[in-house]
Amino acid sequence: MANSRSIEALKGTWDHVADENMDEFMKELGVGMAMRVLAKGIKPRIMISENNGKWTLRSESTLKKKSVEFIPDVEFDDTTPDGREVKTIIRFKNGAWEHTTHEKSGKEWTATRYVNDEGQQQVVRNLSFRITA
Repeated sequence: MANSRSIEALKGTWDHVADENMDEFMKELGVGMAMRVLAKGIKPRIMISENNGKWTLRSESTLKKKSVEFIPDVEFDDTTPDGREVKTIIRFKNGAWEHTTHEKSGKEWTATRYVNDEGQQQVVRNLSFRITA
């Protein structure tokens, strides 16, 4: 296995174990109650791979499959699981990746993904609001 402080350590297949404060995070994003309740029961399997500089992040659950291909530091159009169109950019920094998403409404959130010293993938989410003219 690659050093846990490197991006290479993220490659592979990961099973969802637990999450904290996800309902509150989704509520702040404006995700409706029905979708939040549904999301609580979903424990996705995440697959991360890379081929010649193009990365793939796949998420599979019993209800939905989603795949995103990206090149680090290049913004791309994306769709959230509840159907909102957004702009996303993924940057690699200090052995982690920062997945930053912008909504037209001004909401912006970042999910920082890394492998901890125990070899577990961690995702830390932060939400902010931009003021647009």
